Amino acid sequence: MDFGEIAEYNGKIQSSAMTKLQILVTALLAASSSALVTKDGKTGKLPALGFNSWNAFHCDIHEDKFLVAAQKMIDLGLKDAGYEYVNIDDCWSLHERDNKTQRIIPDPERFPEGISGTAKKIHDLGLKLGIYSDAGSLTCAGYPGSLGYEDIDAQTWEEWGVDYLKYDNCNVPDSWKDQYQYNPEYWYGDHENQEGGTPAPAGYDWATSATAERYNRMRDALNRRDQGSSILYSLCNWGQSHVERWANNTGQSWRMWGDIAPQWEGRPVSWAWGFMPILNHGLFHLQYNGFWGHNDLDMLEVGNGNITTEETRSHFGLWAALKSPLLIGTPLDQITPTDVAILKNWEILAFNQDDVYGAPALPYKWGVNPDWTWNQTHPAEYYSGASKRGIHAFILNTLNETVTKAAVFSEIPGLNPKKAYEVSDMWTHKKLGVFKKKYQFKLKAHDTAALLFTEKGGKHPHPEELPLPEVYQKKPKRWVQAQI
Repeated sequence: MDFGEIAEYNGKIQSSAMTKLQILVTALLAASSSALVTKDGKTGKLPALGFNSWNAFHCDIHEDKFLVAAQKMIDLGLKDAGYEYVNIDDCWSLHERDNKTQRIIPDPERFPEGISGTAKKIHDLGLKLGIYSDAGSLTCAGYPGSLGYEDIDAQTWEEWGVDYLKYDNCNVPDSWKDQYQYNPEYWYGDHENQEGGTPAPAGYDWATSATAERYNRMRDALNRRDQGSSILYSLCNWGQSHVERWANNTGQSWRMWGDIAPQWEGRPVSWAWGFMPILNHGLFHLQYNGFWGHNDLDMLEVGNGNITTEETRSHFGLWAALKSPLLIGTPLDQITPTDVAILKNWEILAFNQDDVYGAPALPYKWGVNPDWTWNQTHPAEYYSGASKRGIHAFILNTLNETVTKAAVFSEIPGLNPKKAYEVSDMWTHKKLGVFKKKYQFKLKAHDTAALLFTEKGGKHPHPEELPLPEVYQKKPKRWVQAQI
């Protein structure tokens, strides 16, 4: 079924007003009724907040760096803001498993008391520990992978006190390669060109792919532990094999694209992209995002590279608005107060972590380009969604100059163009006044305005389920694989 005909919003499925046929919706994976709910009934319901070592340190890791990160999360107020995971990425083990037990062995020089010792120290600080592995024979850095060792590794991590698993996709044996290929970087909105592989025929069920089986094997191993695991399971297969279509029955989050790089646009190396290409891809697949299952736009680059304050706000604000996990990836003992303030912004975090409205902000118009244009430089600029506090708009400026933008009430779902609304700035926490028909403002290059709309006195403008943006009624039927 085409996304222009059906879409999921706030855990419910609505049929588009443009279709004249009654569409029977039997299984969209993002529906909360079919999501994989963890044993404790809370882990993974909302996007994860925390710290991950890869963007900050790559393989240059030691227990001390994680303890510093954990302490800084407390000292800087990040723990109080909701950040809770301290995640160890690749390179934490020796290169060989134990010959007798077949268990992965933590590197004793990097982790003198083992991962269990580090976990205890992190837990004593009131935080949680994450670990990394790979659904292949080796990790991306060449350490032991977990393919074929799922039960042993799941049991080991549970015994160590691990709370989170990032599961990568490197070094897949030929016997586990998919019959067909879907790499998201070869999908262009109105066509795809799967270079080096065979595209799947129309109607192919990617949940039956070898990739899905590799990731489901670890899911099953985690769930066999203590009658079901509460380890948050984060799939990192870079958006391949249409992971968004089946991963909500496998884990709690899934990467949508390749690695992120600390730059606005472009592709500095073959495996990494700037913010705009990632945003451009993610916005086409928001129907899969909701409670218990989250499109992962990759770890944050706040504090890294030469990105401007405006670009940092857009990166963080839009990742939060689209309900991506938010994992800090910079050395927290070197971060600037400006970047800390962005990461701690309580209004942006509250939208990301809202426990009543699980849907992400949706694009309600494009801006620079016509609606539904696939463009890695100028993706959609206008997004809106609801929270317990009111209606929100996130308006992006993709241009390299200051422009005048407007939030037009008739375009934003849930607002009545005949009413006046109180508008607040979510970045500064200031009330901007009461406006009729629209709120117009100047927006610097590469910045994002984050606005809250309420009725006078703070009343929610539309506490019921929001209608879909009108742009979804006009979406062209140009998907390569329209049948989900």
